Amino acid sequence: MAKNLLFVCATGIATSTAVTEKVLEFLKEKDMNDINYSQTNVASVQSNSDDADLIVSTTKIPYELNTPVINGLPLITGIGEEKVLNSIYDQLKGE
Repeated sequence: MAKNLLFVCATGIATSTAVTEKVLEFLKEKDMNDINYSQTNVASVQSNSDDADLIVSTTKIPYELNTPVINGLPLITGIGEEKVLNSIYDQLKGE
């Protein structure tokens, strides 16, 4: 069954695109290919999060959401990147 990922950054364009590419490449290496994804900005995250199984955000989300959120900032800085990628994988695999 496909998993739905939502990538969030301040504008929904720059850093979320970089993070999306890294995450999808990592999941592909783990043979997790059935992934649907979208990108949005932090202002729109509440209206876009309902269908998501997991949110990966490079910015702080100032709302309470029912969807689990993983901080994707290490995927930009490179510090703790592997840990974040494994957390995303574990979260998607565990559902």
